[in-house]
Amino acid sequence: MVSSDLILLLILLGSMATYIPVFMCLFFTSVLGFLLFTNYPLLLLTQTLFRSMDNFALVVVLFFILCGNIMTTGKTVEKLIKMANILVSWLPGGLGMAGVLGCGLFAAISGSTVATVVALGGFMIPALQAHGYPEKYALGLMTTSPNLGVIIPPSISMILYSMISNVSLEGLFSTGFLPGMLIMLGTCVYSYLYFRNKPQITRMPVPRAREILSVLKEGFWALMLPVIIFGGIFSGIFTANEAAVVACVYALVVELFIHKSLNFRDVKRITVSSVITSATLLIIVAGATCFGRLLTLQNIPGRITEVVMASIQSPAFFLLAMNILFLIVGMFMDIISATMVLGPVFLPMLNSFGINWMHFGLIMTVNLAIGYCTPPVGVSLYITGSISNKNLIYVSRAVIPFLAIQLAVLFLVTYLPDLFLWFPRLIGALE
Repeated sequence: MVSSDLILLLILLGSMATYIPVFMCLFFTSVLGFLLFTNYPLLLLTQTLFRSMDNFALVVVLFFILCGNIMTTGKTVEKLIKMANILVSWLPGGLGMAGVLGCGLFAAISGSTVATVVALGGFMIPALQAHGYPEKYALGLMTTSPNLGVIIPPSISMILYSMISNVSLEGLFSTGFLPGMLIMLGTCVYSYLYFRNKPQITRMPVPRAREILSVLKEGFWALMLPVIIFGGIFSGIFTANEAAVVACVYALVVELFIHKSLNFRDVKRITVSSVITSATLLIIVAGATCFGRLLTLQNIPGRITEVVMASIQSPAFFLLAMNILFLIVGMFMDIISATMVLGPVFLPMLNSFGINWMHFGLIMTVNLAIGYCTPPVGVSLYITGSISNKNLIYVSRAVIPFLAIQLAVLFLVTYLPDLFLWFPRLIGALE
């Protein structure tokens, strides 16, 4: 590492340590790096900034955010929870299982962990406690289960990884289903084993077939949304970008005219809110892209590749090192910034180790998703902490058993690639 690299690293870390927003840290470091260590004009950085946002792939992000906000404001979340509840709430730990299944269903709509925490956490945490579930269990469950929002497609982080790597977005989406289902299965098994000998926990009576059919009928329109999205994408009827628009139109029609939970004034408010959220995301993308351009001009990715290749020969050890690095980075940086900054650094190394780029994107997504629940910057920890009025340390302890499940799934994702890449191959997204 040369002195300029060390100075850039210290500027970036120092900025983050002062609680400056991440996108400003990236901009600030990029500007100083251009002025101090390159002969290029700042105009090049300005061009990079605007070109990073002038990307058609980012349109899909806006529409999936809008779709998630429409469903959150309407009655869809309530109906998804009712469906999950009627299916599993009669089992030991059933209400907890309903919570994680609800997160999985909502994840297939929103594409965002934060949206899933906000939409379901405020509803499920009080409900679990009211039925006798321990507070730590309720907090741990509803802090970690929303990670499914960026693992189960549509995933905003996968969209950005596809943008920087040029791998098939449809194929990348298809890799996320199995890890998401494994996390849900592992959490449900843990809940069952934890509560099977605790009769003090309130359990719902076994539902009759008529009740199940009634709830499924009531939630039919909500359940059809992910079916339309993924059925259309994987059947080739429309692309992922077009699927986002179709999902928004469908969500609007359902909430306005079928559920009748929104009016046109609500639509205006939801649209403005979604635009603000998307603009925030675009600023992060722009900052990360500018920082990435500086790294490229300084040939830092190339020099890191040389160092890694000289010290690591085993693909298995390389993946282990990447996982440890991503887990550490996830403690301090949000998944969007980390994907945009670290992706271009490590992608050039993958071919040397024989690692599939789509597989690496899945590893990166699952790994950085865990960062939402790790201190000191885990956003989900703060959201559920504010809901329950608990401090960061208390919530961090509550998530430990659930993070252990997700780390076990991460291990399978890392070292059993064929298990997770067979579906992309099946649909022709991976040769």
